[in-house]
Amino acid sequence: MVTSNNTATPSSTSGSTQAVASFPLYIDAEAAVDFLSDSGFPVEHVSIVGRDIRVVESVTGRLTTGKAALAGAGGGAWLGLLLGLLLGLFLPGAVWLNVLVGGIAISAFWGAAFGFFTHWATRGRRDFSSTNHIEAARYDVLVDGWHAGDASRLLAGTRFAGVAR
Repeated sequence: MVTSNNTATPSSTSGSTQAVASFPLYIDAEAAVDFLSDSGFPVEHVSIVGRDIRVVESVTGRLTTGKAALAGAGGGAWLGLLLGLLLGLFLPGAVWLNVLVGGIAISAFWGAAFGFFTHWATRGRRDFSSTNHIEAARYDVLVDGWHAGDASRLLAGTRFAGVAR
């Protein structure tokens, strides 16, 4: 269970906001706001605020020059496909198919070359691939001061009551 804390923070609409609930997961805060919306509450007075933000980098695997070249070829092929389709709009007959295939092949080649050489140039300084995302330790549902009491009453009789403030 998340601890209660009725701190007021500045708001541009009514002068202050009040935390009416706090959740460990964003999806739960989103569900509470959805419940308020379904209940006819004016949700334009509601905010979901992540607290104690951190960036998490998840390592997805080892990165080699071959994998970098393959990823570059894939990105280049997509670019070639897009450009080939755009140019194909202005070309007569079956000529557009040649432009499309040629664009994909040329872009994939240059994408692979660029991917290979950019990874090779790092000389092993970063031989892994990863993804980044932002997480919060908790998500507070804030409501403009004038509407906070109504929101608290609506949430009190729901499955959100255990975490409502």
